[in-house]
Amino acid sequence: MEEKKEPQLNIELDQEIAEGTYSNLAIINHSVSEFIVDFINIMPGVPKAKVKSRIILTPQHAKRLSKALAENVRKFEQAHGEIKDYEQPPIPMNFGGTTGEA
Repeated sequence: MEEKKEPQLNIELDQEIAEGTYSNLAIINHSVSEFIVDFINIMPGVPKAKVKSRIILTPQHAKRLSKALAENVRKFEQAHGEIKDYEQPPIPMNFGGTTGEA
């Protein structure tokens, strides 16, 4: 009996993307057809910040991402202890219209 092999996905990661982008704020918005996640790096005392990266997901992929993040946080905390979630004051934000929430 012959085993069926799953086709393998070859994922490329170029150097610029591999270096990553630091973000300490994510703003999430959604419509009926997509989730939009904006990653931002805000600096203390600086009243202006730019979106560093925007990821657009289908609702199904957003749910998968949510589950994958939750599972990875659980594994991290098992290995390293609880991640402290310190209370932070709300950050007033304006994207030239509506105010987002993180």
